[in-house]
Order: sequence, then C-alpha cells, then structure tokens
Amino acid sequence: MAQQTYDYVIVGAGLAGGCAVEGIRKRDARGTILLVGAEPQRPYNRPPLSKQLWTGKQTLDTIFVHDLEFYQRQSVSLALNTEITILDASAKAVVDRNGQRYQYGKLLLATGGHPRTLSIPGGDLDGIFCFRTYQDYIRLRGAADRAKSAVVIGGGFIGSELGAALNMVKREVTMVFPEPYLVNRVFPEPLGRAIQKNYVDRGVRTLDSDRPVSIARSGGRFAVRTQNGAQIDADVVAVGIGIAPELKLATQAGLQTGNGIMVNEQLQSSDSNIYAAGDNAFFPYRALGKSMRVEHWDNAINQGKCAGRNMAGAAEPYDYMPFFFSDLFDFGYEAVGEVDSSLETYADWQEKFRTGVIYYLADGLVRGVMLCNVWEKVDAARALIRKQEKRTRESLKGAIR
Repeated sequence: MAQQTYDYVIVGAGLAGGCAVEGIRKRDARGTILLVGAEPQRPYNRPPLSKQLWTGKQTLDTIFVHDLEFYQRQSVSLALNTEITILDASAKAVVDRNGQRYQYGKLLLATGGHPRTLSIPGGDLDGIFCFRTYQDYIRLRGAADRAKSAVVIGGGFIGSELGAALNMVKREVTMVFPEPYLVNRVFPEPLGRAIQKNYVDRGVRTLDSDRPVSIARSGGRFAVRTQNGAQIDADVVAVGIGIAPELKLATQAGLQTGNGIMVNEQLQSSDSNIYAAGDNAFFPYRALGKSMRVEHWDNAINQGKCAGRNMAGAAEPYDYMPFFFSDLFDFGYEAVGEVDSSLETYADWQEKFRTGVIYYLADGLVRGVMLCNVWEKVDAARALIRKQEKRTRESLKGAIR
C-alpha cells in the first residue's frame, strides 16, 4: 500500500482525540489531519453510557462529540474501525492492522484505556460485559431488556453507576465488591455507607468486603460464587472494575511510561513529536504539585484541545483543573482536585448526606472539593484549592454554598 502523509495524526478517536482536532484548527487552518479510531463510531461522550441513556434523558444519537459534517468542514480524514498496531517513532510513522502506513509530522496518542477483566475461572465467559464502550452499552442494554436479574461486579465509579442504572430499569441487582462500602476511594466512610444504604433501600443487594471467585453458565444464566461463600444466580453479569491505560504503542516506541504515558506540562512525551492526552496521559497537575493520571470526561476535553494547540505550535502549559461528576439515583455530585478518601475530610452539610460540600485536606491545605447536590460552584472550588492557604474546619464552614 502507498504511504499516506499527514501533518497531524491522532491515534484514538475518543473524546480527547476529537477535541484535539479543535485544538489543532485553532492554530492551523490548513494542516492535514488524520483521526484514527479502533471503534466503528466517531468520537462520542462516555458518561451517558452509564448515566443518562438508562434514564431516557439522552438518546444514542445525542452523545457524539461532533456531527459528521464537522470533520468534513475541518478537512479531517477519518479512519474508523481501524487499529494501529505499529508505531515507528524513528521513521515518524504508524501502521494499521491491514499494513497501511501513515507518516506524521506530529502524533497524538489518545488511546485511552481498556477495561480490567476478571482473572477467575469463568471470568471470560461469553455474555459477561466488561463495560466501557458504545457497543458495550448496546449489548448490555439489550441483555438487560431481556433479563430479570443482574450481578454488577465492582463498587467504584462505574460499578456504582451500573448498579443504579440497572435498578432504575427495574432489574433485580446484586453488587459484589471488595471494599467495605461503595465508592470508598472517593467517599468518606459516613457518606459512602449512607449512599450504600440508599441502594439497599431501593432493593439493590450489596455484598461488600467480598469478591467473585468463579462464574459458571448454564441454560443462559450465570452462577457467581464469592469468596465469602455466597452464590448469586443471574441473567446478566456486568463488570465495572476500572481501566488500565493503553500503553502498547508507547512502550513499543520506547516512550517513557509508568502509570500512563509520561508527558511534560505541554503534554509532550519523551519524544518531542509525540503527545498524549486523556485517560492514558500521566501529566504534571500544576495546581496540586504532583503528576497524576485523570480518567474523566472534562480532562479528556481540555487536555485534548491543549494537546492539539501544542501540536500546532502553541507551546502552552496544561494548567487546567478538571472536574468529574456522577449521579447515583438522587445523589449527584461534582468534584475537583485530589478527591481521595484517605485524606482528612470535613463535610459541611446543609442536609446530611444529601446537600453540602466535602473538603479534602492535607496539612491544613484544601486539596480537593466534592460538591454534593450543590451546583455551579466548581470554579469557587478551584479557586479555593489554588490559593493553597492553611484552613481550619471552622473557616471552611460556609466557604462554598
């Protein structure tokens, strides 16, 4: 096949990749762009897959980042359902699974992550949904529509959303997770236990401090056995136990990696012609003074745009503070900064476990803020974190309302 040459090649047609197109075009109206994605869909927003699509607040046709005409207007070549298997950094080229070779001037790796799977007997049976993609939603929704009962494995961010979603479509739900309460990496224990009680009150069975040890299938139904001796029989098994960053191309090319592709403040990897953005980027989080990887929607948007601008010569630092959000039945929250339940926390409730602000502190400094059913205050939370002033619990009472 003849080699194709582009000024910019974006590998990964997810949210970060789609937004990188906007960033490039902010500075370069004419450079040639190729956007390559392994999925058959053009870039789409993932949050609705475990949230609004289940409640009917959104439909599949509304989740795409841009309409098809956007890519035509921006003169972007789309190569969907196309997997890049080789990155030859010395030749500044990538090769897809069919052997087609693409030369690049600047490359963005926006390959995101892949869902963690179950390494237990039966963990790879057909019909078990390791949930992440558009197609995963289609398949799980179809299976759930035919089902009466479901097991959700995982009690973190995605697991908690799937458990709520399946309950809201009237399925009998059992959740199994090793932590002592739901979303325990983020929620302080009193809140996490209150949220879990809300699930139980709505009919969700929760097996906390437990984990599956085997899964068997018979007659179209699953039998999940747990470490603590429970057996759950169900029509559907959904797994939401997090993702691992996709690093195959980066390691193949000899880029510096760890918990993601290591990038500088301009989102450049150890190869100055290769950038990374989104779920796979381990970047300097300037406001927190540490490097980290952020797997959330708002980060993918803004990091993708910044990477695109920098690929086109902007040379600007990524100093944005991304927020994340979730809706668990009638409990909605937005959070920004280092929202880690191992930190000291102070909860300023207006209505306990429902409406209020949780502050996450280290050495008296506010590192993170969670806004619980408190809206349009993310900027105020960002400003508080950026100040890096010593705060007492008393001084935080009413600081954000």
